[in-house]
Amino acid sequence: MKKEFSLAFNEVLDDKQLPREVIVKAVQDALIQAYRKTVHASEAQLVEATIDENTGEVRIFAEKEVVEDVQEERTEVLLEEARKYDPNAELGDIVVVESTPDNFGRVAAQTARQMIQQRIREAERDAQKEYFSHLTGEIVNGIVQAANPHMITLALDRKAEGKMPRSQQIPGERFRVHDRVRALLLEIKDTTRGPEIILSRAHRDFLRRLLEDEVPEIYQGLVEIRSIAREPGYRSKVAVSALQSGIDPVGACVGVRGVRIQAIVRELHDEKIDVIEWNTDPAQFIAKALSPARVAGVYLDEAVDGNKTATVVVPEDQLSLAIGRDGQNARLAAKLTGWRIDIKSLTEAAADSLHEAQASAGFAKEHPDLVELLPQIEMVLGKKAEGRPITPEEYTLLSRFVDRLERGAQDRREAILDAQREERAAIEAQLPKAAFSILLEDLGLSPSLSMKISGEGYSTIGDLMLQLKLDSDQVLKIEGVGPAALAAIQEKLDAFVFPEPEPEPEPEPEPEPQAEALAEPEAVAVAEEPVVAARVAEAEDLEEDEKPSELTEEDEKLLAQMQGGDAPEVQVPPPSVEEVFARTEEQLLGKKGKKAGGKAAGPAPEPKKKAKKKRFRELDYDPNEDVTYVHRPGEWEED
Repeated sequence: MKKEFSLAFNEVLDDKQLPREVIVKAVQDALIQAYRKTVHASEAQLVEATIDENTGEVRIFAEKEVVEDVQEERTEVLLEEARKYDPNAELGDIVVVESTPDNFGRVAAQTARQMIQQRIREAERDAQKEYFSHLTGEIVNGIVQAANPHMITLALDRKAEGKMPRSQQIPGERFRVHDRVRALLLEIKDTTRGPEIILSRAHRDFLRRLLEDEVPEIYQGLVEIRSIAREPGYRSKVAVSALQSGIDPVGACVGVRGVRIQAIVRELHDEKIDVIEWNTDPAQFIAKALSPARVAGVYLDEAVDGNKTATVVVPEDQLSLAIGRDGQNARLAAKLTGWRIDIKSLTEAAADSLHEAQASAGFAKEHPDLVELLPQIEMVLGKKAEGRPITPEEYTLLSRFVDRLERGAQDRREAILDAQREERAAIEAQLPKAAFSILLEDLGLSPSLSMKISGEGYSTIGDLMLQLKLDSDQVLKIEGVGPAALAAIQEKLDAFVFPEPEPEPEPEPEPEPQAEALAEPEAVAVAEEPVVAARVAEAEDLEEDEKPSELTEEDEKLLAQMQGGDAPEVQVPPPSVEEVFARTEEQLLGKKGKKAGGKAAGPAPEPKKKAKKKRFRELDYDPNEDVTYVHRPGEWEED
């Protein structure tokens, strides 16, 4: 019995792939329910079950009252029996004692069999849901179990089943039983039969995950996928950008000789994939999104309400390529960029521009240089209408004409848009800031009216107030909102009290400069005083006739300061002493030498040194040049 139970228990664990605790808990719950059903125990009575995993022995413990005489075995127990489980038990206490019925194992096996299976299935479903919920949006592998025109059933890990509806399949793909398939785990639905796993191969995120698997630069974060537009089975467009300089995002996705993108194309049943580089300029981005068509010009029209339209002009031979089969290329480009794209041929755009120019009264004043071109443009368009060939120069003329007029119209639209934005910002500044953080439901309107207004994008009171200030007719266009409702809204707004804005904190004053920083120049001046004193002491050793006959004003101030005079203080930086004595030495050339035994330099007295010998200079006078020379050993120097 011991060996058989252990083998059966381990077999269940391996088969269901569930934790041991889950299986034990399911068996215990089933045994408790079997006991309640066997002895007709109340749900309010505490019942516990234990099972020995080695021997398979089952024991049931129930909550009972301690009494002197047992009249109801389901809820009462004798004092002696109770003290076997609780030595401190007394009459009237509630004690949990063993209450396993006779032959309960066989009875429980018959009664709890179905319940154990149900609990195990529930635990298995919960484990599957928890496991696959973390894989939502990721690619999973499965084996086809069944295929019909409406749905394909795949066997997944943990004995789960995934369903791929026909709408999530790539058109033209056919699968057979036992085929291995990769698909995107799209979502998990809760049903009465457990979680329902929905798979997809047609979703654009399936292409995104394939690119991440095949392109290491995307997985590592060096290249980013900006947007994806896809029509499964036919064509897809992917916009990528590099997050690090020196990386070609398109080349990284395509790979050497296209090996990376070809692997994805084969996985998607030969679906064509256009990889383009994302650009911050909408005009250039739209032009690249229409590839492989060549674009002559892109002209943007962006409204305040968020509607964005781009007029694209292409050459005659590129019109069908830009539109694509059944408009597929233009449709994908619009999805990729988020702009509504209106494609025109060059001659069609030129005809529209010519008509607008002829109908505009101020065209001659705005474009005086283009007035002379109107007859030529009309002649070229006439040749096109008659089917005669047009030269490349004439196409260039049409292109320049269209570009000038479209650029001018775009500039005017942008000026109007800027004015509308400034007006909107000025009105928004006059409204309370708190209004844009208060939900519309707090205004006190009727629930139906509040739902209608909120459905049009006015989520806060501030949004509604701003629209009423800008144009109240837009609110009246909402279905179910008439003049009476508008008056009620205005009445609610007038009576609504907005909280006062919190005062902004005052800026902290800047710290004042410290006194030590202000005292630094004085410290520098004092530090240089010993050097200056030494140089001045050497100057005092000179005889009266040897001292400089003329001193500069700076020298006099310096000498007066060092002698304790009342001369003004020397400014920092102090005058260079070397310069003073350089000038003094030049003035002393040709006179007597310095006296021997000058004072020692430095602030601290040093031991006396031998007196210096007097220096003598020999002077020679040249009467022809009227110049006196001072003779030094080895050289002649002019005084």
